[in-house]
Amino acid sequence: MNDSSPASPAVPVLDVWCELQCPDCLSALDDVRALRARYGDRLELRLRHFPLEKHKHAFAAAQAAEEAAEQGKGWEYVEAVLGRVEELDRRGESLLVDVAGELGLDAEEFDTALIDGRHILIVDADQAEGKAIGVTGTPTYVVGGERLDGGKSQEGLRERVEEIVDRLLAGPDA
Repeated sequence: MNDSSPASPAVPVLDVWCELQCPDCLSALDDVRALRARYGDRLELRLRHFPLEKHKHAFAAAQAAEEAAEQGKGWEYVEAVLGRVEELDRRGESLLVDVAGELGLDAEEFDTALIDGRHILIVDADQAEGKAIGVTGTPTYVVGGERLDGGKSQEGLRERVEEIVDRLLAGPDA
């Protein structure tokens, strides 16, 4: 999912491999918010889906996030669902539809999208790409060709992402 406009070649891309039923991804939200605040439109931030098998509602949540993006509130939806990780574990898809309604999205369309699977290919493609580049857990960041795994520890990750982005923004002559 990518809520930002296409980036020019000078704008670095930060792929955030995430899973919406992952408590570590919830913890990483503060770092993601800080990075968005610090860089604004000088950094393209892209949510990439990597549903883990151990979380039974993660695949549906990834599809729902794509529907939210299609309806114009992708990141708001992601943050709202991550804020209710434990509830998602208990309620599953009904929570995904309820969150859509709470955000003023077309909840009925969410329900339909989860049934008809219109976003499955996007989620599958993200997951396949993640596996191909060595993503094994979430959150994982990829920026400037470097993969940073936050699934085991997030300590120092934001600072490392900032170092890489600052270097990329400074250009090859810096």
